[in-house]
Amino acid sequence: MRTSKAQQAQTRRRLIETAVRLMSERGYDATTLKDVAREAGVGDATVYNYFASKERLLTGYFELVIDDALVQWRATPELGQFSLQEKLQCLVDAVLERLRPDRPFVALARDLLTRAPLTVLGADLPGKAVMQRELERLLDEAEAAAQIAPCSFKAALGGLWIDYLFGVIAFWLQDESPHEGETTELVDLSLELLVMVLHAGLLNRVLALGGFLLRAQMGRWMRRGPALIDLLRGVRAAVGPA
Repeated sequence: MRTSKAQQAQTRRRLIETAVRLMSERGYDATTLKDVAREAGVGDATVYNYFASKERLLTGYFELVIDDALVQWRATPELGQFSLQEKLQCLVDAVLERLRPDRPFVALARDLLTRAPLTVLGADLPGKAVMQRELERLLDEAEAAAQIAPCSFKAALGGLWIDYLFGVIAFWLQDESPHEGETTELVDLSLELLVMVLHAGLLNRVLALGGFLLRAQMGRWMRRGPALIDLLRGVRAAVGPA
């Protein structure tokens, strides 16, 4: 009997949730796909129809997180009345809220994925396509509402959005400040700066440089500390209104 798409999605979620629990308890190396399948009540061979490897299961986790976060974010009351910056802040908050219960596993998965730079920095970064479409849509709406200047680089900026999110996640994992205050300030400052640049119409001149710097500095985002926040404060002061 063929399983429906809903059943397949339910099985996929069950496998991911089981893997999170087992890997958090036993460690990545001590957990096999067969362990995950048996614990989740799925056939040993069937699990490979969903995940060809443990690495693919890790990326599947982040894809599920992003899908769940988007559902939660879209259900935010009066989201349509928010400014572009508020919408983006709310979206980042939804992603972090979804990750928070699994923080030890997220750290484990991040460390493992960073050993595969083509996954972390390439086109296959988990959730890239769906987040790119979402950001492009938000930019279209903001442009139509005259919140930002006309922008011809929405697709490129959308492609950088998932890099930004994973940078925030890496920073958050190292954040030991009270109530994750440094992460909150990082997000607020960086998104405020982004919207200021978009509103001023500067994006066409700085996008290429900004994209290069974002990827080049990903390692620094993985370390907690005030340096990055101080940098953002300085840039905001430099480009902000007098």
